[in-house]
Amino acid sequence: MKRILNPSGLIIMLLIYSLTAFPQNDDIASDGPGYAENCTSIMVGRLASTDGSVMTSHTCDGNYRTWVEIFPHSKHEKGSMHPVYWGMIHTEEAWDMTGVNKKGEIPEAEETYAFLNTAYPCMNEKQLAIGETTIYGREELMNKDGLFLIEELEKIALQRCSTAREGIALIGKLAEEYGYADQAECITLADPKEVWQLEISGSGKGKPSAIWCAQRIPDDHVGIAANIPRISVVDFKNSEFFMYSTDLQKVARKLGYWDGIEPLKFWKIINGKKPFAIREFYILSTLSPSSNLSMDAEELPFSVKPEKKLSVSDVMKFFRETYEGTPYDMTRNLLITVRKKDAGGNDVEEKIKSPVINNWMSNDLRTLLNELKPGVVERQRTIAIPACSYSHVIQCRGWLPDEVGAIAWFSFDNPGESPRIPIFSGVLQLPASFSICGQQRYRPDAAIWSFREANKLATVNWSKSRQMIESAVREFEDKAISELPLVEKNVNELVKQGKNHEAKKYVTEYTNSFAFSAMKKWEDMKVTLWGMFGRGF
Repeated sequence: MKRILNPSGLIIMLLIYSLTAFPQNDDIASDGPGYAENCTSIMVGRLASTDGSVMTSHTCDGNYRTWVEIFPHSKHEKGSMHPVYWGMIHTEEAWDMTGVNKKGEIPEAEETYAFLNTAYPCMNEKQLAIGETTIYGREELMNKDGLFLIEELEKIALQRCSTAREGIALIGKLAEEYGYADQAECITLADPKEVWQLEISGSGKGKPSAIWCAQRIPDDHVGIAANIPRISVVDFKNSEFFMYSTDLQKVARKLGYWDGIEPLKFWKIINGKKPFAIREFYILSTLSPSSNLSMDAEELPFSVKPEKKLSVSDVMKFFRETYEGTPYDMTRNLLITVRKKDAGGNDVEEKIKSPVINNWMSNDLRTLLNELKPGVVERQRTIAIPACSYSHVIQCRGWLPDEVGAIAWFSFDNPGESPRIPIFSGVLQLPASFSICGQQRYRPDAAIWSFREANKLATVNWSKSRQMIESAVREFEDKAISELPLVEKNVNELVKQGKNHEAKKYVTEYTNSFAFSAMKKWEDMKVTLWGMFGRGF
């Protein structure tokens, strides 16, 4: 006979689990057989944004390193070599070489751009930006004898390129020449004019190489990539919208993935499974309701023209999404009965959502609830998850000087609970706590823990905590956006006077001050939340 957990026991279990659960890869389940869930990237063309900026983005979901640095602009001796490493995405600090292997080297460029060095490098001083999402692909296409993993290709592109097209061409050339050894990947490259989606994998046994295809998001469209290849029919005659690997058609036929007769759909080559799941469907159908998209379709459009242009705040909001209030809300059945007085003073009963429940429940908790009542929680992969290392939304703005033109709206930990810190393309240095990873152990000197502690405590009783957290997120978002015009004006004046370095120092001071204020706010909220929940409810 099953033993049913009484309500008080369930509450105690929830409290203990909420305080001790640590984001790990096993908190990220799958949309279904053959699918994985790690990262999300949303792309916005310049005519689809309210201000004319081009956007890309990335949630680094999973147990990846959270140390962040500005890798400086550098000059190199002619004939020097650039080392290529494996393993940097799991180190604890920039100097840490534990588990890092030098795989090989390639000729170095004589001069390289400064870039924002995240686990998956994301933005350089010339307003080239990159998002990422692993799409896995066919196992038989992997070739570990290749030289490059995706993060190294991103790094080299940011060091040497100033446009998305240049970045795609360089990545494709290097991957074909030296071999691509990683799982299939999608990276989304943006510059002030356009944004592209590049999907790449190895080419199987034999000499290491790569097969890849890139498709441009139309300027008035929005696209999304979320762990599933999405490029469909490749138009080999349209160089304005497609770039692809050498002999792609020949290689696809040789591998047996294309018959040479029907149109070549790249997602069928690289993976072959249904090319979308809940995240793609939710974003595209929300932006274009009149398209009448269906989860039952074989495939969705590669991108859609939104019925309303998107601001950067709109994109940030999508990254906080848990589908609350929609049919995909996992908490919709988790109701409790409360007694209250009506207007006439009579006792009445009302069903409300349990205060200890939120859409960031762990797999273990969902299993427990479904054991108590089968089917009470229908799991969905939300866009915001607690197992996020960091995330960013990057705007590229060509009408402004490079020192201030690109902004990485950066956050640590759960994007549904953390503030966005504006890191400009001209920033020279970040706070010292940004240079320390907080994934391998508890480190109060690591920036991520300034946010993670308050965020985790808030989920003990989300109904009591969410107003505090969400108000603070809005406060810092409003602050940054309201102050942008003055920051841009001051940088413009300095650049016009030829004081480019002073302009970089100015945005560096602004970003660092903003970051310190955000960390202090979340540290203060942590203390408040311990006072609320430390001794129980």
